[in-house]
Parts: sequence; C-alpha cells; structure tokens
Amino acid sequence: MRSETRELIDTLVGFDTTSRETNLPLIEFVRDYLERLGVASQLTYDDDQRKANLFATIGPVQVPGIVLSGHTDVVPVDGQTWDSEPFTVSEQDGRLYGRGTADMKSFIAVALAMVPDMLRRTLRAPLHLSFSYDEEVGCIGVHRLLAEVARMPVKPSACIVGEPTGMQVINAHKGKQSVRCRVRGKAAHSSLTQQGVNAVEIAGELITYLRRMSHRLRDEGPRNPAFEPPYTTVHTGIVHGGTALNIVPEACEFEFEIRNLPEQQPQTLFEELREFSARRLLPEMHAVDPQSGITWDPMPSYPALACEEDSDVVRLAKRVSRSNVVGAVSFGTEAGLFQDTGIPAVICGPGSIEQAHKPNEYISVSQVEACERFVGRLLDELGK
Repeated sequence: MRSETRELIDTLVGFDTTSRETNLPLIEFVRDYLERLGVASQLTYDDDQRKANLFATIGPVQVPGIVLSGHTDVVPVDGQTWDSEPFTVSEQDGRLYGRGTADMKSFIAVALAMVPDMLRRTLRAPLHLSFSYDEEVGCIGVHRLLAEVARMPVKPSACIVGEPTGMQVINAHKGKQSVRCRVRGKAAHSSLTQQGVNAVEIAGELITYLRRMSHRLRDEGPRNPAFEPPYTTVHTGIVHGGTALNIVPEACEFEFEIRNLPEQQPQTLFEELREFSARRLLPEMHAVDPQSGITWDPMPSYPALACEEDSDVVRLAKRVSRSNVVGAVSFGTEAGLFQDTGIPAVICGPGSIEQAHKPNEYISVSQVEACERFVGRLLDELGK
C-alpha cells in the first residue's frame, strides 16, 4: 500500500462524518488537497449549508469520462463495543480498523492518492471524482450532485461506485422504497371502544398485510438467483402509537421499506397496500369519524441497478479488475441513480460489506492494494 494512501485513510477516518454530523471538514480537506494539486472542485450544499458534495475532473473536459463515486458519511458507532478508537485507524495483522475503513473511505483515499498519477498521464478521457453526503440515510446528497452533472455540456459516459465488493464487479443491486404511514384515528375511553377509531389497530392491520405480502413474495416470487435473498423483501422497522392503555389511540405511525429486484416495480406493491386500505379500512374508520384517515409520506429511496453485462462500463470494469465474473448485491448504492441519469454504472470497491456497519470495522491491506492496482489499470485504459 502506498504511504500516501495510508495517510489519506488515516485522515479521512479521523473525520467523524456520521450522517447526523456535518461532513464539511472532510469535504473542505479534499477540496484543499485537490486545489494544491491544481484541480478545481465544485461543491453542492444541502439546504442548511451543513453538508456538501464534491465533484472534480482530471483530464479533458470536452469528451465523456469515467466517474469514481463514493460517499463521505458513515453509520453511527453508538452502542457498539470497539476494541480501538473507531475514528482513529489502527493496524493489526494486515487489517486497518476504524469506522469507514471498509464503507468506504479507503476507496476515496485510493482515488485521491492517485490524483498525481492522473495528472502525470496524458488522458484521452477524463476521470471525475464524485463524493457525496448522506448516502447511508437514503442516497440523499447525490441527487443534488447529479442535478449539476446533468447540466454539464459533456456528461460522463460511465460510473464506478467504490462500495465494498472485494473488488468484484457488480452490475446489479436491489432498489429501495421507504414510506412512513400515519394513521389518524379518534380517541375515546377504552370502555367505549365503539366511539373511537383505534389508530394502533388500523396500523396493525396494514403491517400484517405487509407481512403477508412479504411471505407471498418469498414463496411465489418473482425470483432472481443472482441476489441473496433471491426475491423482493418487505420489512416494517419502526412503530409509534398510543398514549395510555385506557385510551383508544388517536394516532399511530410506522415506517416500512420495499427492497425490490430490478425486474419488479416497488410502486406496484405500494399501490396494492393503498388499495387494501381504501377498500377495507377507510370505510370502517369513516363510519365512526369522517375526519380519520391514513396518509403516506415518501422517505429517501433509490432505484435498483441493472447494467447489461455487454455494456461498455461492465466490459471496462472486467478488463481493469482482471475478472470475467460479475455479480449482484442486495444492498443499495447511488449506482442506480447514476443509471437513471443516463450514466451506466457498476460497483467495484475494496473491502467486504460483511465488515461494514459493525464494531471493529476493518479492511485488509491487500484489498487496498488491489484497489490501487485497479485504479492504475484504469489509468492505463484511459491513457493515450
């Protein structure tokens, strides 16, 4: 592993960029690092100016190039027991421990460490660096970055997202649609339940319907053996409702998600749930109180990725990775959003998703070195 790469991993991990925190110190460090090398960056901010994406280009801007994309935020360490300081890299037995080492600051560090190599080359097509905020909470930041990319006179031709895949080329992942459901009932004394609309029970019926939908998808498909599990999943994760046992609850809300195969539209499943609520639940609720109801609030979501194996970006990634194998993963990335913007994308990055989000997160030094070789061969492909 290059000393520059290791130094950058140490520095990037040292920034606490948990999604609830600002990522500006990291982004400003990267901006200044690139500026010292003569590379300009474009920053796009969130509404509160607390977070930013960074986009930079190395090479000719008049021809389409390749994006190296990564996210700067990490998941919390709250409640986890670590054997070392999570925001300080420690090395042991060929592994680098620290929050974000696998997911996915090592990839960003490799890309940044090799910028001098990029500048020394005469590239026939540019490399773009794309670093976004709030990926871990629904790929939020990259939407604004992609809006700027869409306005570029010459858009990139392809994207490589450096999420941890063990440097295997991944050309498909599931999508995710998340929804918050709010049930508005009518309060009443629990001895007079007929006078109230029990929001918790209505929410329970909706959650039960989602559970049955999940089992149906598991048992009847559609199925795609490239994924684990090989079917679309439905999951309810948060429920809040009620104030006291002797009060018919007036309000309840819950959050659920659909993680869909690329060939299945999550909106169809969501509309099935809405149709059930309109047909079976709302008439009963309105018979007691016309002001009761059910509302649905979309939450951060992202589309599935399905990049054809014979596409240029997949062929390029296979050549650069020295592998003819492609795969699929069930976790999501910004790759599907790049694809929806007209930029074909694959995922290929160092480390294992099995280590992500856990205490004692780590990446092996050998994986970092494999990523360095990958980017080096990518430069060979883009060089004249």
